[in-house]
Amino acid sequence: MPKISKTIVDADLRGTIFGDLINGEANLAYQKINDRQYGVILNDKNGVERYCRVGVIVAEEREDMTARELMQTEIDAYTEKQAAKAEKAKAKEEKIARDKEAREEKKKKEEEGE
Repeated sequence: MPKISKTIVDADLRGTIFGDLINGEANLAYQKINDRQYGVILNDKNGVERYCRVGVIVAEEREDMTARELMQTEIDAYTEKQAAKAEKAKAKEEKIARDKEAREEKKKKEEEGE
């Protein structure tokens, strides 16, 4: 069986945990690790047991913005980064397609010249 990449495996584990925390989908048995974290053992897509931790970070109070403003600022920053990442990936795909077409055109010309 081919090994599934770390990116896919980790995303699947996060999805399972967030689905359980938000919607109660998996009914996982979390164990207290310390005052900030709980953990659970899950099998990943490769059949390997993985230890997953869930932690709670409490943001400091700020005088320059409310808690809601801070949360929205972080959401907006994440959204912008994801959009930039998608745009970069799209540009890369377009360049790959242009380069492939140029190589094929060059090969065709070389074959015609022979």
